[in-house]
Amino acid sequence: MTPSFTLSPRACLVALSLSLLPTVTMHASRAQADELMKWERVPLQIPLKIGQERVVFVDKNVRVGFPPALNGKLRVQSTGGAVYLKADSYFSQTRLQLQDMESGEVILLDVRTTAAASAEPVKIIYSGDVSTVSSAAGNTGEKSGGEGSTPQTKRKKVSYKAPIPVLLTRYAAQNLYAPVRTIGAVPGIHPVNPHLPSRISTLYPSAPVTVSPVAGWGVAGRTVVALRIRNSSSSKVILDPRELQGQFVTATFQHRWLGVAGTPEDTTTLYLVTSGRPDDAFVREPSTVHKAASRPAQKVIRYEN
Repeated sequence: MTPSFTLSPRACLVALSLSLLPTVTMHASRAQADELMKWERVPLQIPLKIGQERVVFVDKNVRVGFPPALNGKLRVQSTGGAVYLKADSYFSQTRLQLQDMESGEVILLDVRTTAAASAEPVKIIYSGDVSTVSSAAGNTGEKSGGEGSTPQTKRKKVSYKAPIPVLLTRYAAQNLYAPVRTIGAVPGIHPVNPHLPSRISTLYPSAPVTVSPVAGWGVAGRTVVALRIRNSSSSKVILDPRELQGQFVTATFQHRWLGVAGTPEDTTTLYLVTSGRPDDAFVREPSTVHKAASRPAQKVIRYEN
């Protein structure tokens, strides 16, 4: 669940995409008839009954933004193109934002509680053709059109104007620091679970810092992992990407230094771009490897923007 908010430039960052959060509710049975709502850039009215869950089938990979005023009043979960809404107490009409993680398009929902609300699932339908956006780097041999192609679906390739590591790093920084409405649309980028431990001791062993993963995003065979770096000492720490251990394509610190522990400047974010599985790029934690099976340390290659 990702609300719209603005963080201080030196604030401690904790931001998770909804698609990374574990959910216990899976797709509801489609035995009921869906209430069809057409998205035409006009906010869709979604009435809710207190204590009753209602499903909105978006058929897109979306992240949800909503105001802090709904904390404790509305439960939101998202998985597999469906958004699950459950009102726990009364609230007046409030606007939610559903942002398509691939195109960046924002769909607006006006939700409110009412005793007369229907329990039927809502299915959002769209105008125009359905487009499948893919990275040109990952689909160089793909055919389009001709016999056997689906006439209702138009496939198109996307050529990016900047290197993939630059796009991923910029996108991750925007997701952690910027409001939802300001995040630039990058076709194909999607949330990724990096499958990393909650604390990573092997990444930066030469510095007195604690390292913990925050979130990850991927596209075209590359993944960016955002990690929180916090100073645990009483001295200022100058951050040096050359001292990182692992196999990374690029490494970018949000800030060049960390203040002493306990100050607002003691925390920053590190963006690591990997090729293939993110967890394979890190040196394994001592508790997870057998004797004589630890990986050799390798220095990072830093990409200069």
